[in-house]
Amino acid sequence: MDKCALITGATRGIGKQIAITLAKQGYNIALNYRKENEELENTKKEIEEIGVQVIAVKGDVANFEDCENFVKQVIERFGQIDVLVNNAGITKDMLLMRMKKEDFEQVIDTNLVGTFNVTKNVIGYMMKARKGNIVNISSVVGISGNAGQTNYSASKAGIIGFTKSLAKEVASRNIRVNAVAPGFIETSMTDCLNDDIKEEISKNIPLKRMGCAEDVANVVKFLVSDESSYITGQVVQVDGGMLMWKTPAFKKTNAGVFLANGLLNNYFKKIKAFTWQMLFS
Repeated sequence: MDKCALITGATRGIGKQIAITLAKQGYNIALNYRKENEELENTKKEIEEIGVQVIAVKGDVANFEDCENFVKQVIERFGQIDVLVNNAGITKDMLLMRMKKEDFEQVIDTNLVGTFNVTKNVIGYMMKARKGNIVNISSVVGISGNAGQTNYSASKAGIIGFTKSLAKEVASRNIRVNAVAPGFIETSMTDCLNDDIKEEISKNIPLKRMGCAEDVANVVKFLVSDESSYITGQVVQVDGGMLMWKTPAFKKTNAGVFLANGLLNNYFKKIKAFTWQMLFS
């Protein structure tokens, strides 16, 4: 029987690359999306050209009924879900003193509650099949914390706890649950940073470069493969060694100047820049 992978937040960035990578491994792909756009159609086309089946299922992961509906659509089409990748996530960065209650709640609802909602609707099918792989996309800020991201950090730390607990619950049914914690990955979310900022940040990563979506997707590919059959409940950091090497001298560099000069267009971008600076301080 053909294998099926469901990926949430799969129309661009890391989610899109995970979908393409798993398609190349022979998985039929179910792309979850919230809003129709050109990127969705482009992603579907790329996957179809690989030679596997692909469907797009609409739904907001923060809404339990939406998740119930789109999971049923996937089961009706493919008969099973072998792999679930909980990738959907949002950011609403702001210092806590200025953060609105709804901004905190929306990030938690999408990133953490969304992970619960989708997994809750998928896990029964995996339990019945007595097999399955779940990979939850967390973040290094869920491990280290980050100024200006109390909401995002809390959601990603929650995903780590969720991953470890669920792994213990379902291991006896041959279901493995792991998390991936990306570091600084170049996606559309980092497009607001200019080249000087990116270069300065890269200097403070042991591997001297920022990651790409393929770096994350390749780890997911490994975690859902037979090669990782004895791995569950783990958090794999894909960060170029960032968290193992925090450079005290970073504050003394011109990073702050670069960050300020590159993102003075509006207040949000200033906060975003401050956030990236603090991540490496």
